[in-house]
Amino acid sequence: MGKPPSLSGQPVGLEREQVPLNNGGKAKKPLSFYMTFLALNICVLLVSLDATALSVAVPVITHALNGTTLEAFWASLCFLLAVVAVMPIITSLSDVLGRKIPLYASFIIFITGSIVFAVANSMGILILGRVLQGLGGGGLDVLGEIILADITSLKERPLYLGLFSIPMAGGAICGPIVGAALAENASWRWIGWINLPLGVTGLLLFFFFLRLKPIEATLASKIACLDWTGMVLFLIGSTLFSLPLSWAGALYPWASYKTLVPFILGFLVLISLSFYEARPVKPLFPYRIFKSRTATFTLIGSFMHGAVLNGGLLYLLLSFQATFRDTPFRSAIEVLPICVFIVVFSIVGAVSVEVLRKYKLLTIAAWPCLAVGVGLFALWKPGVSDGIKYGPQVLAGVGLGVLFTICTFPMNASQQVDDAGIAIGIMVSFRMFGSTTGLAIGSTVFHSVFEQRIAKLGQLPGELAILHDVREAVGFIPFLREIDHSLPAYNAVIESYTVSFMAVFLALAGMGAVGFIFSFFIKELSLENDEIGRQGFEGN
Repeated sequence: MGKPPSLSGQPVGLEREQVPLNNGGKAKKPLSFYMTFLALNICVLLVSLDATALSVAVPVITHALNGTTLEAFWASLCFLLAVVAVMPIITSLSDVLGRKIPLYASFIIFITGSIVFAVANSMGILILGRVLQGLGGGGLDVLGEIILADITSLKERPLYLGLFSIPMAGGAICGPIVGAALAENASWRWIGWINLPLGVTGLLLFFFFLRLKPIEATLASKIACLDWTGMVLFLIGSTLFSLPLSWAGALYPWASYKTLVPFILGFLVLISLSFYEARPVKPLFPYRIFKSRTATFTLIGSFMHGAVLNGGLLYLLLSFQATFRDTPFRSAIEVLPICVFIVVFSIVGAVSVEVLRKYKLLTIAAWPCLAVGVGLFALWKPGVSDGIKYGPQVLAGVGLGVLFTICTFPMNASQQVDDAGIAIGIMVSFRMFGSTTGLAIGSTVFHSVFEQRIAKLGQLPGELAILHDVREAVGFIPFLREIDHSLPAYNAVIESYTVSFMAVFLALAGMGAVGFIFSFFIKELSLENDEIGRQGFEGN
């Protein structure tokens, strides 16, 4: 016999259970909660490591597999594109079907992709592995934050989010170092193999300890509620929109039909999706999430943060390799200041909210640190002092770190408790879409400025002549250390790289300034809410 409905309209089985209180008046957490939290940390560490480890190893892998510049481009890009495409879909699936099915599927796809990557004997197979890793990794990344929102109340979340940010940001630090070390001293294939023990451990922990309240409905009714049309429209629209953003200026000019046609089509499909989303029972992007002014401007801020974070870190590594002729491994060491401060201040941001119970002033203060710090990267040139090299990294790391965790609080505070998971999923999707845009803006600015600078140098001698094809500029960076430094145009070429990176950093700093302006429109909302959503942890 079914359970009778409660006064709230929810089945009795979905209401929060009474749990014992400790002496401090707080509900005790069961062991299964802490083991689940450990699994969440493993989950985000895994994705964070994998997303950044390949960035410095692509030239080595391309050379080992006799790949082309175009294949190297896709090897770097396909992971991020897959992540962007899958995140909102996984968020919607988990909101309708429950978290476990999408979670386990994401693990299996990610582990399969890691094996395909590790055994690849051609660039085509390697790219397939990266696509699978992106599809699985995107699911793991977004579900990690969604499940954290499920199993904690808004009131207690700052503490757990501070702890959660350690592996999240720590993986971003270790990724380039691990990738460079394996590619230069062992085998690049270990970038794939190291995912297996972590992945299997996380999967087993979730299987035995993740105890979320079930959604009381038949599988058939759940599937009928899914926004299938919205998923298809988003998949098509985001792919068509993101691809030309990624190759504009690098593979094809902005004015080329190969860039403009898919870009315009993708934009139109996404616009049509925004109108269509008023119709489904369980839309991919529910209108109610965007009704709050605070939520809207938080999403814009997350977009800008993702753009500066991912675009900045990539071009930071490339800048050290080109301007200072560092090896990939050395460049990964050189960016440790910004990475360390991102980790430290992502924790500081969350702990500050835990203590102050406020987030608006912290948000407003973080953006100038980000914008000024990234803008000061433009001062880099051969021979600069260590203070100019590392000081701006510290400042940018403070801003990036605080914003890494703090955007979660206004996003959740502006929503109903049952929408916490889907709201966070949408916010993470916006951050990743911002990452794609930031990389696209960086690529466009870099290649445009570099092409102009190289054209002014006239005919380049010997090995430098390849740079007349601007598409070879990034791929040629590792060879700058090896060619004859006494070539007549060598220093002028290095200056061309330096000025091009300067333009990229100024463009990203401008995006940080936009984020700063929009942060004033966020409201200070209460965080004093002890409720757990409908898919909360059993026992809370």
